[in-house]
Amino acid sequence: MADKVSSESQEREASKQVGALRELVPFLAPYKTLLILSGFALLMTACLSLTLPLAVRRVVDNFNAESQEILDLYFLAAIGVAALLALGTGLRYALVTRLGERVVADIRKAVFDRVIGLSPAFYESLMTGEILSRITTDTTLIQSVIGSSVSVALRNVLIFIGGMILMLFTSAKLTGLVLLIVPLVVIPILTLGRKLRGLSRENQDWIAASSGQASEALSAVQTVQSFAQEAVTRGRFSDVTEASYDVARRRITVRAIMTVTVMFLIFAGVVGVLWIGAHDVRTGTMSSGALVQFVIYAIMVAGAVAALSEVWGELQRAAGATERLVELLNAQDTVNDPVEPVKCPAKLTGAISFDNVGFSYPSRPERQTLEAVNLSIKPGETIALVGPSGAGKTTVMQLIQRFYDPNKGRVTLDGIDLRDMQRQDFRQQISVVPQDPVIFSGTAMDNIRFGRPEASDEEVMNAAKAAAAHEFISALPEGYNATLGERGVMLSGGQKQRVAIARAILRDAPLLLLDEATSALDAASERAVQQAVETLSQDRTTLIVAHRLATVKKADRIVVLDGGKIAAQGTHDELVAANGLYAELARLQFTDGGVVGGETP
Repeated sequence: MADKVSSESQEREASKQVGALRELVPFLAPYKTLLILSGFALLMTACLSLTLPLAVRRVVDNFNAESQEILDLYFLAAIGVAALLALGTGLRYALVTRLGERVVADIRKAVFDRVIGLSPAFYESLMTGEILSRITTDTTLIQSVIGSSVSVALRNVLIFIGGMILMLFTSAKLTGLVLLIVPLVVIPILTLGRKLRGLSRENQDWIAASSGQASEALSAVQTVQSFAQEAVTRGRFSDVTEASYDVARRRITVRAIMTVTVMFLIFAGVVGVLWIGAHDVRTGTMSSGALVQFVIYAIMVAGAVAALSEVWGELQRAAGATERLVELLNAQDTVNDPVEPVKCPAKLTGAISFDNVGFSYPSRPERQTLEAVNLSIKPGETIALVGPSGAGKTTVMQLIQRFYDPNKGRVTLDGIDLRDMQRQDFRQQISVVPQDPVIFSGTAMDNIRFGRPEASDEEVMNAAKAAAAHEFISALPEGYNATLGERGVMLSGGQKQRVAIARAILRDAPLLLLDEATSALDAASERAVQQAVETLSQDRTTLIVAHRLATVKKADRIVVLDGGKIAAQGTHDELVAANGLYAELARLQFTDGGVVGGETP
């Protein structure tokens, strides 16, 4: 794991430049007014900061003035400048922080909008925990930069430039001496900054890996505990977290060394210049006020350089975070909607056709999951897909929903190639009950209504009754308003499936896909749900995937898949009489290997 993250960091190092922050420009563009006001406040505070030393010089040079009023006037001017500076600083903070929060909210929405529509092939190579890390941790870094670091950097650049110009007008001699120090300061910033940039990106990679592992383990916490693997899981998470800490420690050390080096060189130079300036005051070639003014400007310039060295590290970390987010925004999907889509029929008849379809999953292209599959399903027909595990049954379901595109051939719906339509259009006319039903953390009512958000409470309850779910939902402490917990932790496996079936019933779509929809039900519930499914499947095209052949016997046609190919097709009686793979499966399930007839014993 460490080698993998390190190699990825090295591969991407060439692109890890602060220039990556330019990718944020499109997100800043809609807020030009806020940007202009922030820029004005920034310029005002920088100019006021540079004005203060001039007021201090006047005060110092007029300590011995005959008129007390002049001295009082300079003190009042200094207080006025300080008041305006405080006001401008507060305004700058409010505007810039608001801009940062607004832009980060837009980035988070843009990234989520992008990844929620990516096909399952994208998630074969990237853990959801890492995506969440990018949406949370990386955007927090960007918020810090836009809401603080960039503002601080620009302010210090202005102070550095303005301070150097005013230092030159105050004393060209002393300014020349200060400029001799600049190369000594720039060299460690450039050399150590390059090292810091690589460590910053590697640190973010490890944080994402840590989040990914934690997300995966917590989502399967019952499995971890069932196999008593808490110690192993803790160890794995600890290893990744410690690796992240180790990189962070090295990053902090490099940054600390850079800060110490830069600050020492700057302030040592200021002390040296001050020593020379003190000699000039004693010889009368420079006034005390001018020296004080020069020293204040020198300290301001030195402080600006030191702040810039600090901010540089933050900008580099944000640049790495921006790169990672832009990778998601620019992620290339293998499944895309056409530029000019064919309009999906307003009401599908449900005719499905697989024309010489060949398919292999992107993560394992060498293994052919489906090979030369030809299958025509008539509108309203109920088709059962059976066969051993890995035969390609669920893959057929996924291709119908266009989660993937076939490598060869085509899949059509009502005679239209799925690749010619918008996915959103035809998916709205499909009801699905997956093998592993997904239950959201909301209420039972919300979970069923997910099938059709505009449905009334009565329609939701009727769907639950049809799915044999009404009784156990009503028995919950708050009934349909009971929260089911993350991933439906409050429900049993069979109850989850019934909620998922109720969701599909409520959707009332012309095409129904049932992938092992009754596998977790007891005999009584399965009988009730089977009756509901039989009623639901009337007047609509239905595909059923099942290992338990008793659930598919009443299908209009049974399609037997084996090794990604169609081995046989027909009714239950026809396939049993053919004495092929289906007959063997039937013997194993119905008679423990004996002779099987047309009906279940």
